[in-house]
Amino acid sequence: MAKRVLVPIADDSEEIETTCITDTLTRFGCEVVVASVKPGGELVCKMSRGVKMVADIPIDDATGQEWDLVALPGGMPGAEHLRDSAPLIAILEKQKAEGKLYGAICAAPAVVLASKGLIGEGATGYPAPGLLEKMSSPVDDDVVVQGNVVTSKGPGTALKFGIALGEQLYG
Repeated sequence: MAKRVLVPIADDSEEIETTCITDTLTRFGCEVVVASVKPGGELVCKMSRGVKMVADIPIDDATGQEWDLVALPGGMPGAEHLRDSAPLIAILEKQKAEGKLYGAICAAPAVVLASKGLIGEGATGYPAPGLLEKMSSPVDDDVVVQGNVVTSKGPGTALKFGIALGEQLYG
């Protein structure tokens, strides 16, 4: 049975990261669902470099469903839009409470996970001023796996991130 993966996006999410996550995990055999956190159920998101992506569902439709993995792309201010989505934060909190897999790349570990108490010490993220300072004892590794949480640096490590997520799901 295919593992179910939720990839939330917003305006200004990073398109390389989003594509690497969705493509890599699809190749692993996952059922990947992209959800927009835009208000009003709007599915079209203009990504950080102007590419338009169409989500499969609005984030409200993802609540109440079971996910084997929730994987957040970065990008700014896309990560802030993810952080500000109450339905997404509720989904992430449920993943954590149930010991299920979730991950974030680029700005999302600092902006989303750290700000909501969803990661501990030793995670990684985009090495930009103002981001790593939001995290507790960040490390300089490309990808960090800590139990059920996976973090990564950014566009240049997105494929490694996608592979690490697939390995966590399928062994």
